[in-house]
Amino acid sequence: MADSKRILAGLGNPGDQYSQTRHNIGFDVVDALANRAGCCVNKEKFNAAYTGIRMGLQDILLVKPLLYMNRSGIPIQKLAAYFKIDLADIIVVHDDIDLAFGKIKIVQGRGHGGHNGIRSIIDAFGQKECVRVRVGIGRPGNEGSVTGHVLGKYAPDEQACLNQVIDDACDACLSILEKGVVKAMNLVNSSR
Repeated sequence: MADSKRILAGLGNPGDQYSQTRHNIGFDVVDALANRAGCCVNKEKFNAAYTGIRMGLQDILLVKPLLYMNRSGIPIQKLAAYFKIDLADIIVVHDDIDLAFGKIKIVQGRGHGGHNGIRSIIDAFGQKECVRVRVGIGRPGNEGSVTGHVLGKYAPDEQACLNQVIDDACDACLSILEKGVVKAMNLVNSSR
């Protein structure tokens, strides 16, 4: 088996005001994966922070786009073109209000489902073949604003189990890289 390159991108918004918000769970997962590998996401190119790690025969670029969520696709597409990585070899981690908080689901080749970051990626590449790790953040209560919920800080009960959710999302990503997307889907999607 030849060496391969992949991108694992976590979606979020840059800036301290968005740190520790539900919309930035993708950034948190990428940072946790870098931490597991003993490095940090500290290089910059094409409006993206990134670092490289090696897993088995795969070179993985851990990426955090530094444009706002609705423009995430542009830096990912530019990095992919520069490093000659196909969309099918890109894993994207993002928040999902249609999944209960903490639920994780792996999908591939699906539409954006109203997620502006995924819409931007589909627009930038002109196709939707990337693998996605959807991390549930739940919906707001009866009267709550979706925007306020997504951009808001975690509730105390969510904060209490956030590290476990991030660990589970990291494990889902590693499962895709180690076992392939179909086996990872069967393992992750059926277990939660």
